[in-house]
Amino acid sequence: MANHKSSLKRIRQTKVKNLHNRYYAKTMRNAVRKLRALTDKEEAVKLYPSVQKMLDRLAKTNIIHKNKAANLKSSLCNHINNLA
Repeated sequence: MANHKSSLKRIRQTKVKNLHNRYYAKTMRNAVRKLRALTDKEEAVKLYPSVQKMLDRLAKTNIIHKNKAANLKSSLCNHINNLA
């Protein structure tokens, strides 16, 4: 266990940040899963902007990597375009 005051504080802060990041990453994964499960193009087109906004926000705050966000947006866009 750490002995320095600063390292004890850092451990406390890390726990809080970790929980925060896990929550938003899980929320993002669920939103992507929900969009991929849709078979109606109209619904998917309505949902896509909110998912895209979420991905951009998470990439901006470094919860996910910017390339991962770009890849997810691209694959979701592809999925929507392939819906009949």
